[in-house]
Amino acid sequence: MPQIRRLPDALVNRIAAGEVVERPSSALKELVENAIDSGASRIAVKLVEGGLASLEVTDDGCGMTADEMSLALERHATSKLPDEAIEQVMTLGFRGEALPSIASVARFTLESRPQGADTGWKRVVDHGETTAEGPAALPPGTRVRVENLFGKVPARRKFLRTPRSEYAACKDVVQRLAMARPDVAFTLDHGDRRILALQGGETPQDRVAQIVARELKDNGVLLDMERGAMRLTGVAGLPTYNRGVADHQYLFVNGRPVKDRLLTGAVRGAYADMLARDRHAVLALFLDVPAEDVDVNVHPAKTEVRFRDAQGVRGFIVSGLRQALATGDKRSAQSPDAGAMGRWQAEPAREEPSPALRSIFSGRDWTAPSPSRVSEPNEAWRGMEADVMAAPRGRAEEAQPVAEEDRDYPLGVARGQVANTYIVAEAQDGLVLVDQHAAHERLVLERLRAAGAEDAVKREQALLIPEVVELEETACDRLEDAAPKLAELGLGIERFGPSAMLVRSMPHAIARTDPEKLLRDIDDDLALNGEALLLGEKLDLALATMACHGSVRAGRTLRVDEMNALLREMERTPRSGQCNHGRPTWVKLSMEDVEKLFGRH
Repeated sequence: MPQIRRLPDALVNRIAAGEVVERPSSALKELVENAIDSGASRIAVKLVEGGLASLEVTDDGCGMTADEMSLALERHATSKLPDEAIEQVMTLGFRGEALPSIASVARFTLESRPQGADTGWKRVVDHGETTAEGPAALPPGTRVRVENLFGKVPARRKFLRTPRSEYAACKDVVQRLAMARPDVAFTLDHGDRRILALQGGETPQDRVAQIVARELKDNGVLLDMERGAMRLTGVAGLPTYNRGVADHQYLFVNGRPVKDRLLTGAVRGAYADMLARDRHAVLALFLDVPAEDVDVNVHPAKTEVRFRDAQGVRGFIVSGLRQALATGDKRSAQSPDAGAMGRWQAEPAREEPSPALRSIFSGRDWTAPSPSRVSEPNEAWRGMEADVMAAPRGRAEEAQPVAEEDRDYPLGVARGQVANTYIVAEAQDGLVLVDQHAAHERLVLERLRAAGAEDAVKREQALLIPEVVELEETACDRLEDAAPKLAELGLGIERFGPSAMLVRSMPHAIARTDPEKLLRDIDDDLALNGEALLLGEKLDLALATMACHGSVRAGRTLRVDEMNALLREMERTPRSGQCNHGRPTWVKLSMEDVEKLFGRH
């Protein structure tokens, strides 16, 4: 019988590295977090071949003595837990595993000089074995270099991706940590190129705009709200400013970048009726909660957290986002499409006169250069003045009454209709184009909600014969736990044995849906997001469909007073800047842009 034995430290470190260090970006995350925890004001990151060849992190933090460096390379040795109250930890790192784990699977060089010391110290560990140590010359702070990651673990090295993919992952890590600490200056170099150069002392909003997209500052709303001991700050993009993937959602808990299903689900729920299902919001949210109300010791990577009051946190985020968007979401995407503007400006000049003028200039040689200035009309032209300058002939009709001028209207005063689909309005600061169907669709949806139609959609409709749906036992457990919440949406279910659920009622709006398919979809949603978001989205879709069918269609001719009534209601209605699918309902072309089209500026 095999004997139980204590594993050697080198093997233990290598086993731990399997969880802590998956790829270069994992090692980089641990090193940058250590630099932040050291009190650094400047952090410099250098990558070679996406971190596959080497990665280096230099900071100006507190530094370490030679004895502290030796201790830091042992397992579970850390300065970040002065006592045993792990539930009170506020630093990014605290497990004491990162440095020995990284050093066990790479060539690891650690150099450090404490603040106020005359010299520094250097220690080199090659895949778990100390190969060199001695004095080192460097400014106060710490420099860590990781080379040849997984060089002696070919099975792991084989599954690393291309340098380009690994570089993208490393850049994402630096960006997230830089957003978490706008007071710290960051630089990122890849080979000979400077990728990021962020100055310290910035506001969170400026740092986010620099990293995510500069347009976010003009196409987003600021959040700063409190509920009890919780505080939510950050920038949330307008629903019309969205992306096809969720990679531009940055979530932070107590300054720690996280990728948490609860928070992701809360964001999705907040934008549920403002975005199409395949579009995702762009935002950066910073949630601050008391340390004892959140557990960060869930996974060695420290990207997952657990909240004591998960539903309270989710409700705070959803209501906070909706409240912020209700104040700023009458706006639409601010910049006109660059491609469309380019086509306006690229209108080709005619090489020949129009047919109406061809007879007048029939004798002119069009290959000859044009005169440099406008001259007086010649004799041939004088004889044709009467024909060319004749008054236009047509039938006079009474004009539509023009609305009373008021230049204070944000969406302006209607001037006409294009293609019986788009309303043209003149505002004080530009030209506004409104998609009449998309705008009215949002207005009708908000009217239905105000009139209680949302409750009517959720009203339950009892089934004549309750239906039994057989599922796996774990799926039944999830659905049973979510049953009270589902009942609020009109879906009445109860446990019917170990591996079956009994469906007694369905929401009125989707009463014809197959109960078995609906329960399986909801279970998948619960397993993925920890929250039954799908049913709410289905009901929102039903309400949105009612709004769509009840709104004015594209192609309908509107009177001027109808156009102005639509514009005024848009100015009063929340979320009127986007339709129910996340598309803009209006766009504005500033007078400066209009003048550029005609070469005035």
